[in-house]
Amino acid sequence: MPAETPDYCERDAILTFEEIARVVRIAVELGVDDVRLTGGEPLMRSQLHKLVSAINEIEGVRKLSLTTNGILLSEQLPAFYAAGLRSVNVSLDALDEASFAEATRRPGLQRVLGAIGACRTMNVRVKINAIAMRGFTERQIVAFGEFARSTDIPIRFIEFMPLDADGKWNAAGVLAGQRILELFAEHVRPLVPLGQPDASPARDYQFDDGKGCIGIIASVTEPFCGTCNRFRLTADGQLRNCLFGNDSGDVRALLRSGGNDASIAKLMIDAVAAKKRGHGTDDLSFGHTSRPMYSIGG
Repeated sequence: MPAETPDYCERDAILTFEEIARVVRIAVELGVDDVRLTGGEPLMRSQLHKLVSAINEIEGVRKLSLTTNGILLSEQLPAFYAAGLRSVNVSLDALDEASFAEATRRPGLQRVLGAIGACRTMNVRVKINAIAMRGFTERQIVAFGEFARSTDIPIRFIEFMPLDADGKWNAAGVLAGQRILELFAEHVRPLVPLGQPDASPARDYQFDDGKGCIGIIASVTEPFCGTCNRFRLTADGQLRNCLFGNDSGDVRALLRSGGNDASIAKLMIDAVAAKKRGHGTDDLSFGHTSRPMYSIGG
């Protein structure tokens, strides 16, 4: 998020839960079976557990998960659990108060750690996502290594991408995935690769003694466009076939003009078909996208 709260779109500009569930149902009929609720911060959406419940009731949804910064998670977790949520990704870039505030511009580390603990108590699967930034993440390596090894919670490092709220990204700020592996070997223990699921953006590793897992999403230095199987529906009803691309289909317009399921399905098929082989990520020639990450979703 930027330092100052951004302007938000009008309430009637964002999709209703019923509209979102309809799009998910159509996507499932096309073969989608893995649904993730992201943001911005999805827990800012009132009564979000109702959407969780509605999506969970769609036949064919194999996995439903949520990505959150964790600040509001503890108080909402019981409702999410009752609605069927069993998987949460928590965005967490640092494990000490000062660095947490430096990364987020806001306090709240203990609330996030408390939410992670609540998930473990309720047997909700947790993964942690941490942005890998040169000059910052290096000093978090030992703490994250110890955390992963003591909790058995996987931690995934995502290379710093040009999706920052301030638009100050540059290639020099990227801490490469390979360097992260070297840092763990130097300061914690060596990591050995695990088998890779098809089309996963992460390469997963385990410490050589079997305690703790680390994932690397090398979206900048080792792009995976050729195997990417993901696309997004934004809060305001736009399809987005790549984080580095532009909006690639106006679902909201179809939903609100009487469009039938077939027309919505065709829009999704066309959006996926238009996915490019790459967006310059292999030579760092890509620039800032039309939306920052907080308005796209992880």
